[in-house]
Amino acid sequence: MADIDGADLVDGFLAGDEGCLEIVHRRWSPLVHTLARRSLGDAREAEDVTQVVFLAAWRGRAGFAPDRGTLPGWLVGIARRKIADALSARTRRTELVAAAGAALLLTADDAVVHPEAAVERALLADELARLPVSQRRVLNLAFYDDLTQSQIAELTGWPLGTVKSHARRGLHRLAGRLGKDEDTVDAD
Repeated sequence: MADIDGADLVDGFLAGDEGCLEIVHRRWSPLVHTLARRSLGDAREAEDVTQVVFLAAWRGRAGFAPDRGTLPGWLVGIARRKIADALSARTRRTELVAAAGAALLLTADDAVVHPEAAVERALLADELARLPVSQRRVLNLAFYDDLTQSQIAELTGWPLGTVKSHARRGLHRLAGRLGKDEDTVDAD
């Protein structure tokens, strides 16, 4: 396909013309890649983000409004969001690795160290931290301090029904986030 410019390129892109996508990619992927590389500091990760940006642009092309901005500006906006996502994912991976390492250190005295269990403990700790404060508090008191629901109610000053509700909601959220079957949670 011949190189086309301006409105024809945008119209073709919006209409789903793959030839126009190819031109858009060829023309502006160096810009997107440079932004990603400078922000992430990693060429491979920048390549991944660049691919994700153009895939998102292609899938979401109906959301581009030429009267509100230029196509390269829209692509840069998508790139900024995808770079932020990549940085968040990197931070989460780093935190999980650090938590798993800390969990391994705590269990190093065991005769056999189980790295899978350490990773699961780290994932559980991370997901517990994401729960609302009341649910997290009830589950921590129940599982780490080995308190009964009645003891938790007495300690917190909350009605027993409230403690039970927080425990149940917290367990269901954890099950959903950790990919466990909710029937297993109901059976407990």
